[in-house]
Amino acid sequence: MAEELRTLLAELTCGDDVRAEIAVSELAGRGAEILLSLKALLDSPEVDARWWAIRTLAQMADPPSDWLIVALADPASEVRQCATLALCHHPDGNAIPSLVRLLADPEPVSAELAANALTAIGGDALPALVEALEKGPHKARVEAVRALAAIRDPRAIPSLMAALEEDSLSMQFWAEEGLERLGLGMVYLKPD
Repeated sequence: MAEELRTLLAELTCGDDVRAEIAVSELAGRGAEILLSLKALLDSPEVDARWWAIRTLAQMADPPSDWLIVALADPASEVRQCATLALCHHPDGNAIPSLVRLLADPEPVSAELAANALTAIGGDALPALVEALEKGPHKARVEAVRALAAIRDPRAIPSLMAALEEDSLSMQFWAEEGLERLGLGMVYLKPD
């Protein structure tokens, strides 16, 4: 390993966020050359090391999505959140099942970021979001209807209309928002 690369990796995990962010920018541009080093950090018992590895992957032009998907199950919420945010910028349909599970994450930020990542994936996430809306716990259902509203896919209209009947004001709000975004406004048509 070149001395410059060793120095950048040391900066990445030095504990100083400003220096680490500078290292992220330098490392991310190196592409495949740094992947083995980042993999070692992802396998670290140190939460900070795993977080900075994911942060660097997120900055890369084409990171290995499977590494980001594995990080969605990290025991540390901050690593899960970083991986979810990375998938917002690098959407991958293979992440849908893991992201749907995160809709019910005990950390509200993780659940919200998972909905954002599913929104970034778009229409491919629709069946999983509809299922989460129909069968998930309340928290996941709210995030699912929020994501469906943001995706703006007409196939979600029946699910959004069903969500209008829920006792949850949050679900009703996002269902109305989704229907408004689809151009239905306050004129709700009951599907046949």
